[in-house]
Amino acid sequence: MSWRGTSPAAEQLIQPQIIRIPILGAGTFGGDIDMVTHLYRPAAASPVPIVIFSHGRSGEKDQRWDLNYPVPVGHGNFWLRKGFAVIAPVRPGYGETGGVDREASGASGFGASCRGIADYRKVAKSAGQAILASFAWLGTQSWARTDKILLVGNSVGGLATVGIGALNPPGVVGAVNFAGGAGGSPEVSPTRSCQPEKLTETYREFGTTTRIPSLWLYAENDLYWGPTAPREWHAAFATIGSKTTFVMTAAVPDTQDGHQLLLRGGRLWSPHVNKFVQELGI
Repeated sequence: MSWRGTSPAAEQLIQPQIIRIPILGAGTFGGDIDMVTHLYRPAAASPVPIVIFSHGRSGEKDQRWDLNYPVPVGHGNFWLRKGFAVIAPVRPGYGETGGVDREASGASGFGASCRGIADYRKVAKSAGQAILASFAWLGTQSWARTDKILLVGNSVGGLATVGIGALNPPGVVGAVNFAGGAGGSPEVSPTRSCQPEKLTETYREFGTTTRIPSLWLYAENDLYWGPTAPREWHAAFATIGSKTTFVMTAAVPDTQDGHQLLLRGGRLWSPHVNKFVQELGI
């Protein structure tokens, strides 16, 4: 899932600064590439906590190349109001960053008809390289509290967030997963993604090593995953490991697809995020 522009209301909000962050080995022939990155930074003089935000993924190549806003402007401003800076890279294979798309799962098709074996661990690892590059860049910035980093991601970005959280990087204090998953297509196979059981295995693996607290947020009318698979994914993740909370919100209003929870369901998720951040002490 991607965002191509801003709404009229968003245009009244603080707009991002556009920077470039180097990521190694992501170019067309294995060279380095500079990721276009959106930065929201508070005016505070002292170092500030950080959100690293990971965007979603469209199943259509043209839409991936058309991605302009890796984080909705309103969501960037949500964290700004809390005193966080937000780093939101446009991953390789998307938008103005360009480069090779390495996030395909290896399976083709959707729902019960998909073929091949989906490798969702590979998807999470590939998407997670942008998060790791953001860590490296933040280490050069004196205004960044690199001991107070919160990982936040949506859809495939949520999967990447959970995957990097499983590495327990120094300075990361928590993770928020909005509708995290992969292999969905509401047009072709509503509520049934490609081999969701493979994603259950991947999340179980991540859960065995994760030690940071996490918050998982899904809507009951999510057309990518449906209401059942996300519960199974989180149950597998939570079997061993860290403190984690799962929230299935009510249906996102004014849309048939609750996969837009982050973008259109602020009243549903914000109380849970506020509580989570308060419990983290940041």
